[in-house]
Amino acid sequence: MSNAAPATAAGPGPVVFLRCSEATAPQGHEIISKMAAARGVAELLGREFAGTFDASTPYSRAPYFVPDETLLLAHAHQLGIRNERQLFGGVVPHPFVATKTITHCLPDPDAQAQAGWQPAFGEQVRDVVLPGFSAFSRADALRAGALLLASGPVRLKRPGGVGGRGQSVVKDPPELEAELEAIDASELARDGVVLECNLVDVKTLSVGQARLGDMQISYCGTQRLTPANNGSQVYGGSELLVARGDWEALLGLELAPPTRLAIRQARTYHEAAMAVFDGMFASRSNYDVAQGFDAAGNGRSGVLEQSWRIGGATGAELAAIKAFQADPDLASVGACTTEIHGESPLPPDDAVVYFRGTDARVGALTKYARLHPHDDS
Repeated sequence: MSNAAPATAAGPGPVVFLRCSEATAPQGHEIISKMAAARGVAELLGREFAGTFDASTPYSRAPYFVPDETLLLAHAHQLGIRNERQLFGGVVPHPFVATKTITHCLPDPDAQAQAGWQPAFGEQVRDVVLPGFSAFSRADALRAGALLLASGPVRLKRPGGVGGRGQSVVKDPPELEAELEAIDASELARDGVVLECNLVDVKTLSVGQARLGDMQISYCGTQRLTPANNGSQVYGGSELLVARGDWEALLGLELAPPTRLAIRQARTYHEAAMAVFDGMFASRSNYDVAQGFDAAGNGRSGVLEQSWRIGGATGAELAAIKAFQADPDLASVGACTTEIHGESPLPPDDAVVYFRGTDARVGALTKYARLHPHDDS
């Protein structure tokens, strides 16, 4: 990987969009919408938007990066990124830290793990996540599954899945064995799997923070599902209540008790990650918190996973920051993102459109963000 050119002129550098992986088609809706978000970041920072980062370009001033994925610490250092004020996203020391596997402990101290695994993190977040384990071998996964299946169905999750993809629910050991047989042993050793108590009647909350320049926001909200063009249920957007400031500013708002619980759980997870994993930092953090009922009918709430990169709620985050910039006295605001599959009416006049067209993989799709009243009930 090439180093970014050093700054040779005073003043803020341009904002650049950083492609971390070529796995997504260049004109896919994910890349187009993330590029649009990077352009929005540049506008809010009052900087030039210089498009996609090019290591061969002699930037006269150090760029501000908007990566499409969480960055590895070594890559960030090659780019000259040393702290959260140099990017909109996050930096982690090892690849697994950016995945679901860090959420849970291993089934036992001798279980197989990745280099850099930190048992202390799982111990610190044990009370704010659902009952579950992470595993990096078939034997460890079967042992973890047996422990969890004693209390009811188990959700098996591949770490790379997004939007509910790469997941299945198993009800007994034979079903678990069949699911694990479908995963290559080398993939399992590299990426691991998550086994977690399965919930029903689930509500997924989004809790997060973002910092852009001198502006910090903290937020909570809910996610919606929407029908995809193939009939499946997929992510359809987020509705957020956004506070100007830190976690305390968010908790100072009028919130329902389940929402307060989700915020406290996400905060614990966030602070544990920043403390346990050396070299880690983030200017954008988002946590999915599931609230529902287990097989015994007990109410449960727990953090499912984290996102330290631009994501589905980023449009709402940027809309809120713009509102705070426009009104210094504004303490909180509602903002939302919407994703509609298939033919849809034109977005509202006040919406910022991130994608509207036909994607080669998912078909017709419209994605936009706007300010919107938030009802936390």
